[in-house]
Amino acid sequence: MVKRKSSARFSSLEMSVIVAQTDTTVGFLSHDSQKLYSVKSRPKTKPFIKVYKDFRSFLSDGKRVEKNRKNMVRRSKKTTFIINDFSFRVAESDLNSQILRDFSWFYSTSANQSGEKFSRDFCESKADIIIEDKDGLFESSSSVIIKINSKKQRRLR
Repeated sequence: MVKRKSSARFSSLEMSVIVAQTDTTVGFLSHDSQKLYSVKSRPKTKPFIKVYKDFRSFLSDGKRVEKNRKNMVRRSKKTTFIINDFSFRVAESDLNSQILRDFSWFYSTSANQSGEKFSRDFCESKADIIIEDKDGLFESSSSVIIKINSKKQRRLR
């Protein structure tokens, strides 16, 4: 089910803030990181995770992964990687939503106030579009974060 405040049919979708059940937890998704900063009241020094719908989209964005780490990145589930201060995750959406299929990537963050638990009222008041399936929106565990380079990898969370 898709709810939208605006009467125009997906007019400025790239600038919208979407709330959806991501592969890990409920998240705000958008192409505009500045809009996410204002929604979350988050310091601009803390970057967002860029979520790609598949590994091919990640590569077409001009990003590179060391040859010995490609299989790990491509096959991982619910894992965020940090390479040279760039954080990303490859996650196919389980939701059957045309909105999520049309874009190859989104900036992503949890749908809660910084440091707080999930609140449906908060995320509904801040989102332009709400995408929800029969299971609804629920908070679950966050993704594993691994910092990688050519020689080593370190689990941060």
